[in-house]
Amino acid sequence: MTENVHNRPILVLGGTGKTGRRVVTRLTATNRAVRVGSRTGDPPFEWTDERTWAGVLAGVESVYLVYYPDLAAPDAVDTIRAFTGRAVAAGVRRLVLLSGRGEPAAQLSEQVVRESGLSWTILRASWFNQNFSEDFLTDFVRDGAVLLPAGEVAEPFVDAEDIAEIAAEALTGDRHAGRLYELTGPRLLTFAEATAEIADAAGRQIHYRSVPPEGYAAEMARYDVPAEFVEVLVDLFGQVLDGRNAYLADGVRRALGREPRDFAEYAKEAAATGAWSERAAAQPS
Repeated sequence: MTENVHNRPILVLGGTGKTGRRVVTRLTATNRAVRVGSRTGDPPFEWTDERTWAGVLAGVESVYLVYYPDLAAPDAVDTIRAFTGRAVAAGVRRLVLLSGRGEPAAQLSEQVVRESGLSWTILRASWFNQNFSEDFLTDFVRDGAVLLPAGEVAEPFVDAEDIAEIAAEALTGDRHAGRLYELTGPRLLTFAEATAEIADAAGRQIHYRSVPPEGYAAEMARYDVPAEFVEVLVDLFGQVLDGRNAYLADGVRRALGREPRDFAEYAKEAAATGAWSERAAAQPS
């Protein structure tokens, strides 16, 4: 009797993160079995502990492959190669890799996935809108000053909802097999312009300030961001915030047949949730 692969679970690594949790929501809404790959998952998963890999891969049909802290990290390509080999041995059929736009180091991991022998889709994404409301910039925004080593460089910010919609389709069917999509939003914004749109949506003063890499690292440490993550971010920003990504791509339109979500729409919705309300500690006594 032939196995019905559609009864097999889909593994979403980073399943509690910005794109991963949205992928999980979309898959469960269509009654697909989902296994969340995280430290708190069942079974638990950690990139740094290979003993956890077999459990999350057992019986899986497709994998949403998200590497922490970033594919630009020095050990990323070797880890992706080892994990992909385990996926092949476990009988996985599809890999959907979340990659970074303009990152040469990430392209090494992309090549590993392409050469795996499995069906693959690569989502090469630009800077997420949600970095401002669900990640390392959130506290900066709440405190009224966004600091980055970016200058006047423009970025085609992309929405995590668009990424998740494509990923969910790619994990459950063959229409996106063998495709590499460069994913951007519909327009270019400098970080100062993006911050101004956030301030307008939030109805409060929020400023942007360009800082040197060492100043940015010091500020991140002040917000208790793990040192290893700060190191990767500072190195990555030194590479990609030089204007190399300051152009639009048509990946969302090619994958979904519609225009990508605009930053202004994202900012309005995030503000409505209270994501950028001033922190209590920042209020005058």
